[in-house]
Parts: sequence; structure tokens; C-alpha cells
Amino acid sequence: MSNLAVVGTQWGDEGKGKIVDLLSEEVDIIARYQGGNNAGHTVRVGEEEFIFHLIPSGILHPHKKCLIGNGVVIDLKSFLEEIDYLKSKGVEFDDNLLIAENAHLTMPYHKILDRIIDASRGKGKLGTTGRGIGTTYTDKSARVGIRVADLLDEETFREKLEINLEEKNYLLEKIYNHKKVNSERILEEYLSYGRQIEKYVCNVSLFLNRALDEGKKILFEGAQGALLDIDFGTYPYVTSSNPIAGAASTGLGIGPTKIDKVLGVTKAYTTRVGEGPFPTQFSSEFEEGMRMRGREYGATTGRPRRCGWFDAVIVRHAVRVNGLDGLAITKLDVLDELEKIKVCVGYNYGGKLLEEFPSLLKVVRKCQPVYEEMEGWKEDTSQVRDYVDLPRRAKEYLQRIAELVKADVSLISVGPGRKQTIILKDLMK
Repeated sequence: MSNLAVVGTQWGDEGKGKIVDLLSEEVDIIARYQGGNNAGHTVRVGEEEFIFHLIPSGILHPHKKCLIGNGVVIDLKSFLEEIDYLKSKGVEFDDNLLIAENAHLTMPYHKILDRIIDASRGKGKLGTTGRGIGTTYTDKSARVGIRVADLLDEETFREKLEINLEEKNYLLEKIYNHKKVNSERILEEYLSYGRQIEKYVCNVSLFLNRALDEGKKILFEGAQGALLDIDFGTYPYVTSSNPIAGAASTGLGIGPTKIDKVLGVTKAYTTRVGEGPFPTQFSSEFEEGMRMRGREYGATTGRPRRCGWFDAVIVRHAVRVNGLDGLAITKLDVLDELEKIKVCVGYNYGGKLLEEFPSLLKVVRKCQPVYEEMEGWKEDTSQVRDYVDLPRRAKEYLQRIAELVKADVSLISVGPGRKQTIILKDLMK
């Protein structure tokens, strides 16, 4: 019996939502450990499509417990809207959804400051989603954040809100020439949210550790991807938390020994949203065709994703920092029509071949990808359900990826539907 962490190995958008939904059938609990409503996980069930931002996609499976951990920053307006959206699609919410009492709240001033600060950077802007994620984590680290438990005690909430607004309104008015935030409006709005969410609040760490003692199977769900990790990604063009597997421990209050295995999700090519270096990005004309074929638009923002060839350098880096036990490769079918397919095996920088991902942003920006070219398979893979039935050249492509990144392929997705999946190795056993 294994407890499994599912992580992204690129710049996010790898298809983790589908993989988590698929694996949720085999577990008792699905627990999200970091990020905020900047995440967008898309799941298709039959002809119905579901988009998740905060709530684990395992909620589509009745009687599965879905937890939002303390490492997640929660926009309560978005959270309640997501509940209403899912209810409108027939998803049931009983006692199967829980949120950590010590999770931090994204407040209205966080979103305002996020947008203003990023815009003020000019050429150095990070291209954030403007959802207040980074500014919420800033307050958490500065020890002035407001947590779920604070909201449920009106006296504590009033006191913390007053302290925060004194500072935030000074910044907004004096530094950024922006109107002040109305404290009474926020107070009324958030106390109302507190009454609505109280039934979902619990000590997630205690809940999970008791479940582990009882032998329950748990799936740990991350958002974004390893190359957006604040420590191991393309800093500063990263998210404000740690999407890597190790953060499941601090983001949920469990010991690292409780994570038995780690599954990395990667696309059969590479995408990225927002600013930051992207060595294998396609030429603009080819990129647009691939974007349309792969439906590469952000589930959260709707922004078009940048698209490029598979980059073995970044995925090898992700394999190492996550300690991956296997890979789930998604969107293989998007490559079906290509005559030739390139794989980046290293970077050329100043005449030297780099096979490991560099930490210095200047190097990532100026390096040139070194490619191997492979023959495309020119066959439809979307209906394949058994590995042996894949085209020979598709299998060669998958085998080469596994060799380059030093991780075995455990699962292959050939379309957005649950059934469009080929399972080679069950990591839940």
C-alpha cells in the first residue's frame, strides 16, 4: 500500500488534473499541499469538462476525502464560487471536503498589490496571474498573514485586519497612488465567508496522521511544476511556493517518511505561461498550430501558452529534485501528425555542452538547445489503450525520453478523457 505524491515536471499545465482524477479511484484521501487559485486543473469525464483551481479534482469521486492543506493560500471568494460551480454540475459536497485551519487567506488587498507591483516592474515584470498568490505568501513569511482560524474568531480577525490595512493602505495611497481599501466592506464580506466555510475547517495535519495510522491510502497533489519552484525553478520567473514533492510534508503537516512514491507528470512536448526563459520554444507560426492542436490556453487565465519541443534537461532536473519513481507522459496524441519530432538533449552555452539545468538565469536565456531529431509516427494514438498497440516510432520516442531523463514511464495519456490512458506500472501498489 503506497501513498503517492503527484507533481509537475515542467512549467505547470502538464495535465496533473487528469492524472489525479484517474488515480483518485485507488485512494481514500486526496490532499493538495501548495499554491492557490492560480492553479488550473482540467478534467474531462465523458463529454463533461470540469476546471479546478483550489479543490482537488478527486472530489469528482464520491466518498473520497479531499483536503486543502496549510501550504495552500486560499481566496475564499474563489473557493465558494468553485463549490457553487461544481454543485451546478452535480458534484456532491457532504463531509468529504476539508480545509486546514492554519492555511493563509488571500485578501482583496493582496490581489490589488500583486497587479500594481508587477506592473511597476516594467521590463522586469514576472507576468503573474494577478490573483494575489505571491503577496499572500509574502505576508505569510513576514508573519502578518491572516489564517483561516483567525477568521473564525471575530475579535482576532478584526485586530489582524486593522494591522494589515494600516500598512497596505499606506502603500496603496502613498507609494502606488491608489485609493485605499475599505476596511468595513472587507470585514463584512469575510465574516460572511467565515460562516459559510466553518463546516469545512479542521486540523488537516491531525486528520491525515490519524488516517495514515489507520492505513488509509493518500494521494498528495501539487500545483504548478518543478521549473516554477521558488528554489529550483527559473527564478525569479517562478511561483511563490514549492511545487516539488518535498513540500507535501510541510504543506500538510506530515512526516517525509509518509510519502512512499512520487509520480512526475510531463507533456510529450513543453509549454510555459507568462514571462521567463524557454529554450525550446517553437517558431511563432509552428507554435500557433501546436497551440491549437493541443488546446494550449490557461485554464485559470485563458492566456495562450508558449509551446516548444520536449526539454530533457528540465525534466531530468525535475526527476532529481523530486526523487521521481515514475513518469506520466500526457498529450502524446498532440504529436501524432508530425513528420519529425525534436528532443532537446542539452544546451550549448559559449561552446560548452550543458547537460544539467543551470541556476543562472543569464545562462538559460542565452543558451541554445541541442536537439536530436526523431521520425514521427503519423498515426492516430488517441484510441490506443495498450502499450503494445502504440506505433513503433511512438514507443521509440517514449523510450528515448525515459533514457534521457533517467525515469521510467509509468503512464501515458493519449487524450483528455479518463479512458484515454495507457497504464504501464501501478505506483499505488
